[in-house]
Amino acid sequence: MKNLERVRWRCRRGLLELDIVLGRFVGAHYAQLDEAGQQAFELLLDMPDNTLWDMIAGRLEAAQSVQQALLERIRAA
Repeated sequence: MKNLERVRWRCRRGLLELDIVLGRFVGAHYAQLDEAGQQAFELLLDMPDNTLWDMIAGRLEAAQSVQQALLERIRAA
């Protein structure tokens, strides 16, 4: 549970769009991710807001395939 609360806190970003998209994803899907998926999500949260938003919007691709698959799940959420 503490990990989930920490992730929710990290989803609070400078861009409102990111707050909304990431918050919805965490609320609906984060708990169902396996350990690799959760680690990939946390690596996405380490990125600067504009880069992360460009990746979610499909303007940039992730370097790792697991992150790319996760981005597709975030877009679909």
